[in-house]
Amino acid sequence: MADTASPPFEPRRERRAALAQFLAGGSQASHVEIIRLEPLRGGAIQENWAIDARFAGGTLAGEQPLVLRTAAPTGVPASLDRLQEFAVLRAAFAAGVRVPEPLFASEDAEIFGKPFFIMRRVTGTAAAYRITRDPVLEPELPGIAERLGRELARIHAIRPPCADLAFLPAYQDARPEAQIAGFRAYLDRHPVPRPVLEWGIRWLEDHIPPPVEPVLCHHDFRTGNYMLDGNRLTGILDWEFAGWGDPHEDIGWFCCKGWRFARLDREAGGISDRAPFYRGYESEAGSPVDPPRAFFWEVLASVRWAIIALQQSDRYMIGGERNLELALTGRRASECELEILMLLDPNGAPSSA
Repeated sequence: MADTASPPFEPRRERRAALAQFLAGGSQASHVEIIRLEPLRGGAIQENWAIDARFAGGTLAGEQPLVLRTAAPTGVPASLDRLQEFAVLRAAFAAGVRVPEPLFASEDAEIFGKPFFIMRRVTGTAAAYRITRDPVLEPELPGIAERLGRELARIHAIRPPCADLAFLPAYQDARPEAQIAGFRAYLDRHPVPRPVLEWGIRWLEDHIPPPVEPVLCHHDFRTGNYMLDGNRLTGILDWEFAGWGDPHEDIGWFCCKGWRFARLDREAGGISDRAPFYRGYESEAGSPVDPPRAFFWEVLASVRWAIIALQQSDRYMIGGERNLELALTGRRASECELEILMLLDPNGAPSSA
């Protein structure tokens, strides 16, 4: 009888030789030995695999720590595919953004069962709860927030038209009006009513700011998606939602309460107040942050995160993916709804109880 606990796909056994051959071809090595190949923890939407490989000659001669990134069994509609994400990562790397160096990509499913890309593995941790409450990091956090502001401004220096990113949807498809329409369409199809989200969406419709020239937005720039080795920033991760957008969209997302983790009182990603983050951004961008515009995008961030949380839960509840983390993510939608109420009615109605 088959072992029902075994994963449906076992690349360590079935694909190791093909992967070694691919790495040899990409690096011009005479031979590649894969010493380690195992899944990494984290990554709620995509799969990440740690590779330790020994290269005989070529551009990567010696032992190299790498990461293979590929798609999970199910995904969310807004996610780029892996070759598109690889192209965005290459553009960010070329612009001087601190990201893991992108190396090779393949759409050949015969190598690893599905398309993937390879990047260098950076050191450190992305664990948000550890970063936001580590007493050793405490005096370093404002400086880290300032550095993150500068990195975000470097991302936003990438602007259309950009031939290497021609696959990204036009900015018209990412403007707030389009996003809001997408939120409404999703909620209209969802089996459970969400009146607070509907109210938040209505507020957004009434407060859309004037359009701006688009920039490349990470669209998931937050604590948990960057790596720290001590107080040193080693990489901005997870570019699967990148696209053209309003630069304040990334600022609002980073400051959204849903991404403050253990320190809800620290508005910039749970690591500092806004001032160091804004200061780093403004010094690199050469232009000021617009607080009312950032507030609009912060409200939209809470609505968007709630929708993503429901979509993740749908992968378990409707799509059948047996992943407890996905199932539990659905509860974050209720947290976002509370934040929407607090943002839009900060004084609140006194309890009559």
